[in-house]
Amino acid sequence: MTTTICFDLDDTVVHYPEPYKNIIRRTVEAHGIEYTDELRAVSKDVFYTAFEALEPEPYRQSMAAVVEAAGADVDLDALVETLRETEYASTTVPEAARDSLTALAADNQLAIVTNGIRERQLGKLDHHGLTDLFDRFVASYEVGAHKPDSAPFDRVREELPADEYVMVGNEYETDVEGARNAGFVPIHYESGEDGGPDLWDSIDALV
Repeated sequence: MTTTICFDLDDTVVHYPEPYKNIIRRTVEAHGIEYTDELRAVSKDVFYTAFEALEPEPYRQSMAAVVEAAGADVDLDALVETLRETEYASTTVPEAARDSLTALAADNQLAIVTNGIRERQLGKLDHHGLTDLFDRFVASYEVGAHKPDSAPFDRVREELPADEYVMVGNEYETDVEGARNAGFVPIHYESGEDGGPDLWDSIDALV
């Protein structure tokens, strides 16, 4: 029996040990813009409005709004690139996750099913040297709908035929309920009490 095991990306495979506002702070300060909570709110609101609507370049829209709100004179392209670099550098992959994924890839088809822009999300795997472990990478922007819509899951089923599909993710509504509604076996990712990814230590048995 063949099994395709799917994983959410953010906060399941790739982790953010610190609040995202710290990434915004370092990004804008690198370009001489004084960080404020108001700027963070502007960047967040603009980003999520554009992102949920699947509008192009939500990161650029977000940074453009920050520049406007701050009245700054900076190179927008450079600011957007700094945000990407800072975000990647701020992420981590637990060793337990890396070890488990490597072992699972030897006998199973693996896929990433993530809400986001393909290039941006795939870059996180590239940054951590994990890309080659996955047979497919499906991002919501390329299928025109975010999880929990069935479209991202349907794309996996189209591209990776299998007898069974499993989805591991940290968000209950998007990952667990979305997967269940699409006919996947859902596994809810939860970190241990110390913040460590203890699920990775036993995920081989779960699937």
